[in-house]
Amino acid sequence: MVFKKWDKELIEENLQAQIAQAQQRWHELEAVEPRAVSVHYDEIENLIIIKLKNGAIFSFPPKLAQGLANASPEQLADVWLPPSGSSVHWESLDVDFGIPELVAGIFGTKAWMSELGRKGGQTNSVAKTKAARENGRKGGRPKKNPVVS
Repeated sequence: MVFKKWDKELIEENLQAQIAQAQQRWHELEAVEPRAVSVHYDEIENLIIIKLKNGAIFSFPPKLAQGLANASPEQLADVWLPPSGSSVHWESLDVDFGIPELVAGIFGTKAWMSELGRKGGQTNSVAKTKAARENGRKGGRPKKNPVVS
């Protein structure tokens, strides 16, 4: 068994210094990161709606978020914020998201986000179908420039 060596002795003075550093970091993040003041599920619009501390409102459909896609309206409505407003939590689904990550468009793990992107690329629309047909008439995708030796 390997034990980590503590770089500071566990005494009251060191503990107080670490608490002060943690509080300073919290204040720094509080000033720059988005924080939520409320969250709720709008069943009619099928949106999770988050009101931010700065007055902005952020919303997203549950199908985008890992762990929420197949949740019932009752489960989606059972959402809460911690006092810090730094995250949202669905107890019955065991799902948590940080507010900064959601606002940045991160709705799950890298694998989940990759799958969302793959599915999005498969979306068919009239415009996409028309563009693909026109491109096909022109001979398909342009060839990359050949390497000249």
